[in-house]
Amino acid sequence: MNEVQRLMDEIIKFRDERDWSFHHNPKDLALSLSLEASELLEVFQWISSEEALETKKTEMEEELADVLIYALTLAHAADIDVSKAIEDKLVKNAVKYPILSAEDLR
Repeated sequence: MNEVQRLMDEIIKFRDERDWSFHHNPKDLALSLSLEASELLEVFQWISSEEALETKKTEMEEELADVLIYALTLAHAADIDVSKAIEDKLVKNAVKYPILSAEDLR
């Protein structure tokens, strides 16, 4: 079992122990994911990235964890293999955004 699957299993176990699965349909999970991403953005509001890293790293970690938990729960609800989806997207992005040489940049 890979690490992503192990984390998904832990998240689903946590959810199921609290009987929250009725809330976890793809639409509601996508909505919650967006809301948590906004809370992550709030960590950076009115300050530089450097200041956020120096003064709000704990809040950043917590909000990022919420984003990732919702993303993995959405993947579970939609039966998406996260590892494969990421690998496929990296291949697609490599075609869309090829490595440019210094000569290409001129």
